[in-house]
Amino acid sequence: MHALIALVVAAADEAEPSKTAFYIFGGLLAVWAVVLSGIGMSSATFPATAMARRGVIGLTMVLVAAAMATAVITA
Repeated sequence: MHALIALVVAAADEAEPSKTAFYIFGGLLAVWAVVLSGIGMSSATFPATAMARRGVIGLTMVLVAAAMATAVITA
């Protein structure tokens, strides 16, 4: 949360905000989606356990939230 506030403050100080953070998080999200779909299509029991499922969902949520936040901040 503190990092998000720091990004907002930094974005407010710049005349033209840098879109680098969005490109990084958007790219990570796209790569994660391709990797996840490849693993999911090759394995019928992916993810095998409830903890693995929660981990995949949690990481995906973090990447989506980061991409969304950086898109709004750098707009």
